[in-house]
Amino acid sequence: MEIQEIQLQDLDVEAFIAEQVKAIGDAAGDNQAVNALSGGVDSAVVTLLGHRAMGDRLRTYFIENGLMREGEPEYIEKIFADLGVKVEIIDAKEQFFAALAGVTDPEEKRDKGITQVFYKDVFGKLVRDCGANVLLQGTNYTDVEETVAGVKRQHNILAQLGIDTEKAYGYKVLEPIIRLRKPAVRIVGKALGLPEEIFTRPPFPGPALATRVIGEATPERIALVRSATTIVEAELADCGAFQYLAILHEDKVTGLRDGKRDFGHQIEVRCWDSEDAVTGTPTNLPFEMLRKIADRITTEILGVVSVTYNITAKPPSCIEAV
Repeated sequence: MEIQEIQLQDLDVEAFIAEQVKAIGDAAGDNQAVNALSGGVDSAVVTLLGHRAMGDRLRTYFIENGLMREGEPEYIEKIFADLGVKVEIIDAKEQFFAALAGVTDPEEKRDKGITQVFYKDVFGKLVRDCGANVLLQGTNYTDVEETVAGVKRQHNILAQLGIDTEKAYGYKVLEPIIRLRKPAVRIVGKALGLPEEIFTRPPFPGPALATRVIGEATPERIALVRSATTIVEAELADCGAFQYLAILHEDKVTGLRDGKRDFGHQIEVRCWDSEDAVTGTPTNLPFEMLRKIADRITTEILGVVSVTYNITAKPPSCIEAV
């Protein structure tokens, strides 16, 4: 890769912030710029860098794609309002679910189902409408590394795959944190004044819950894994792990409820110890905690009859399923 990583021990936080603020301002010039905020630490850091560089000339959008955590749009809007950043919520659920309909292949999900809708249909229109020439987004170094290495296609990798964004979408994409891995991004976020609840958040994929549904990501199946995610994140919030998540499997399994067969869904729980997501080890969670999670999921979510825990390290496993 041509991108040179800034390793954690070499990061001069204040110098990095000053450099990126200047770069954003220079790229936008006197125009407005559009900013993609998903609520994760990467996009949150980019949002504050952009706001510091441009103030009200930065148009920050949260795309409600129907694939996010429960209550996420309102939560993020409130957090950033408290930081002086206006967030505009764009309802694009119909566009994303239409693109995902019938798609089961992981690469097609990330490309046709997410990337094309996100950059061409949704942000293409937003950029044109406000006369901007640049889009800010939170690509980090691991995103690029995994895509270029062929591990999996990250939805936000464009130039590194030979995609000319100005020709394809009509605007330039700026990636202020592309030389940093997640631990360094967190440090920059803290220095910028992000609340701890944001800069310490567990990673959440750009394609959101579509990457946590094996098979077709319908509104109904997304709603099911969203409910499981809420339970898993609540129960594991204080476990100290790098990341924790719920996955909905495609095949149904036989269960038993009220003395009768209940042919239902299976949820897989994953929890990882990792420094930078390059490698990972399943967290050694207490069995009682796992039983509590399983009991809550099978009791509170109609139709789930099985809960499993992934105990395979990365590699050969991956942190996300799709």
